[in-house]
Amino acid sequence: MRRNEGELIKMRKAGLVVAEMHEKTRAAIRPGITTMDLNKVAAEVIERRGATSNFLGYHGFPAVICTSPNDMIVHGIPSDEIVLLEGDIISVDCGAIIEGYHGDAAYTAGVGEIDAESQRLLDVTERSLFAGIDQLSKGNRLHEVGRAVQDVAEAAGFTVVREYVGHAIGTAMHEQPQVPNYWPGSPGPTLKTGMVFAVEPMVNAGTPETMTIEDGWGVITADGKRSAHFEHTIAVTDHGPEIFTLP
Repeated sequence: MRRNEGELIKMRKAGLVVAEMHEKTRAAIRPGITTMDLNKVAAEVIERRGATSNFLGYHGFPAVICTSPNDMIVHGIPSDEIVLLEGDIISVDCGAIIEGYHGDAAYTAGVGEIDAESQRLLDVTERSLFAGIDQLSKGNRLHEVGRAVQDVAEAAGFTVVREYVGHAIGTAMHEQPQVPNYWPGSPGPTLKTGMVFAVEPMVNAGTPETMTIEDGWGVITADGKRSAHFEHTIAVTDHGPEIFTLP
């Protein structure tokens, strides 16, 4: 669906709330903090900015962010029992609604000092995100995003998760079409001005296979190796991609 300028203004506002959630939670990450502490930081931003959470209550999800440490790929539930330790990595996925329009973005950060291979995983995954974003130009085809993400990740010796993908976004958090993080074998829809997508590569250090844990939410790597997740909400414009969830 193509969004008009009035709708894009609201999505920019939602994106800035998400960007602030990123800024504040990143600043709070340190050894000894719990993932529930990060949820409280993000909830304060939502409340102060007069926004609504698009995660809280979504299919029963009980928090305003997803917190996924180490081998957890996505959808981790914040908990007072999960304490971050020196050397961990943590993926934080945030969303917000302003005037009925959604923003959605994620990042992965190290806790204190992390090992070189974990840092490389984070760097490559973020680089794959921006390679995908670069494809969001009017007239291009949507699945070039996934081709670019896959090329960057696999060239570094990592793998791309297949079961979970990006998506269009607007008056709902997850809209059609989906945005694979890999080349699915067809070029996909032609990109037009006003389309808005959440591009979100999930890149594993080992195999791409996944498992869901007992709570029915958290998704982990099947081989126990680490995973990273980066995401932005981006509009296709006449002048190239515009990222709404950057500060």
